[in-house]
Amino acid sequence: MCGIAGFSCKHPVTFASVQNTVKALGHRGPDDSGICYERSSEVGLIHTRLAIQDLSPLGCQPMYSQDRQIVLVFNGEIYNVESIRASLVANGVSFSGRSDTEILLNLYLTEGEGMLSRLNGIFAFALWDRRKQKLLLARDAFGIKPLYYASSEGGFFFASEIKALLKLIPLPRKLNIRALQRYLTFLWCPGGETPFESMNKLGPGEAMVVKAGKVERRWCWYRLPVFRRNSKPQHSEVASIEGVRKYLRQAVHRQMIGDVQVGAFLSGGLDSSSVVAFAKELNPDIRCFTIEQFGGSEKGAIDDLPYARRVAKFLDVSLDVIRIDAKKMASDLENMIQQLDEPLADPAALNVLYISRLAREHGIKVLLSGTGGDDIFTGYRRHRALLAESLWSWLPGVMQKGLVEGAGFLDQRRVIARRLTKLFSGASLDSDARLVNYFHWMRRSDLEGLYSANFKAALGESKADEPMLDFLRGLPSNTSRLERMLALEQRFFLGDHNLLYTDKMSMAVGVEVRVPFLDMELVEFAASIPARFKQHGSEGKWVLKRAMEPFLPGDVIYRPKTGFGAPLRRWMRYELRELLNDLLSVESLSKRGLFDSIAVQKLIRDNDVGHVDASYTLFSLLCIEIWCRRFVDNNAARSVA
Repeated sequence: MCGIAGFSCKHPVTFASVQNTVKALGHRGPDDSGICYERSSEVGLIHTRLAIQDLSPLGCQPMYSQDRQIVLVFNGEIYNVESIRASLVANGVSFSGRSDTEILLNLYLTEGEGMLSRLNGIFAFALWDRRKQKLLLARDAFGIKPLYYASSEGGFFFASEIKALLKLIPLPRKLNIRALQRYLTFLWCPGGETPFESMNKLGPGEAMVVKAGKVERRWCWYRLPVFRRNSKPQHSEVASIEGVRKYLRQAVHRQMIGDVQVGAFLSGGLDSSSVVAFAKELNPDIRCFTIEQFGGSEKGAIDDLPYARRVAKFLDVSLDVIRIDAKKMASDLENMIQQLDEPLADPAALNVLYISRLAREHGIKVLLSGTGGDDIFTGYRRHRALLAESLWSWLPGVMQKGLVEGAGFLDQRRVIARRLTKLFSGASLDSDARLVNYFHWMRRSDLEGLYSANFKAALGESKADEPMLDFLRGLPSNTSRLERMLALEQRFFLGDHNLLYTDKMSMAVGVEVRVPFLDMELVEFAASIPARFKQHGSEGKWVLKRAMEPFLPGDVIYRPKTGFGAPLRRWMRYELRELLNDLLSVESLSKRGLFDSIAVQKLIRDNDVGHVDASYTLFSLLCIEIWCRRFVDNNAARSVA
């Protein structure tokens, strides 16, 4: 796991810029760094190393082929590395070391771009082929590892993080209003855009070829199994349960490779507990980590810690607990945005940082995570909400509109009121728009009232839902609504949200996070399981729960689901109130010019008295202002490590 950056451009990149880029990526790779700069072609590759496989100098990067015609920088891990190695050796390939980087390099020499379909892992890499004078970039199937790029008349530049890309080349810092609209709508930004007009993200499962500083070709090397599932037979109940057990165990064991100690997140939820149960089979002494929040909690929230301790005792594994109060989390908000590179408004990112830092203090560089279970097997509240649609979707349009309006009068300080409002907020929308609406945090009409005149003019007719709706239009027409929603989770919610903050916050302290639920073979198998075995009536993740019954306590498997977050609604009234009053003041908002200061002040008052549930929207506004101050007003970008 590492940091990468590079360029293909018409004009020389200064040595100072290259060195500053290395420094900006240092937290991602504290063990070593390397540079390849070919002035004859004006191509450069930059790497900072977190040594995990083959800790010797033979694993250092940039890595060259024996004839030095191919150069590679690689961030990630290839999990099916042994099977690929065996096939290459059978074809006469010899190896100097044991790193998966060397295997990736030789796989390209053997199979060219076709190698991508062989890879089961997490990665973002750049490969310079001197023979063909082309730069190949690729990202893993689910976007577990990030890759940003900027393409202009001056050339092509890329990096693992925005802050590093800004060090490499002085890019224009014009705000992308379309992206800001999406951050406010979803709290994260679905699709390939970033807060800067000049930057984009390579999408999950995408690759591109750059020649002479220009993008020559871009394509999807991987498509989600939902695009192919209708041609495959679906499994029976017994086969589904046994298959989940088989492929999850295989994924966990496979992802424990490396020459360093591997630990695990353990929240006490089904997903992380399942990962630890199978990890213990390979390493009985695996060390687990969790968090205890105190000093205020959200109403309706369930305390995870007793369940984490219950699982640790049941499995007989060690559990290290870090205690963090709400005040501490709130004080770290600005550093969180700095490290995320994007104004992603989810305080759960801080939990990843705290646990990763604790693990690193204990000498652990790799953590296993349960991320992805909800996205392939169901488990979110919105999956249950789809079932409730049958209770009201048959109503005439005027009555559906009445549900929307009626829900808006409920006291939003009550949990049940917020959930009913969320459930009915898209009642009058058409089928796909209603699916996307489940990801919204505020109605479009209410958000538009917050925009300044300049914001509205720059936004034009652009709609926040466009990337997700375009994706849904491409799915097979007979794909069920539940499978369509899971496809949205897998394509957008993971790569643009959960996996993004997991990578950024863990790598801030030099820790690699692996996600066994997103193993390629497990995901492919999960797609062949009938939807009724995933969301079984009101029971989410039914097939996974059945699969894990022999391995975990029943009260853990069938416990109520809770989020891995923070008491944000409380923060808006207490811990973050001073910051809120400062950053979202009339003076501050008027100076920025993005939002209507009077409308925002009214939103704060309405949220206080429960007329609306706008805490997350206010938090998003707060994060955008913090991001602007760090990345637009202040050109210096620092790591939180």
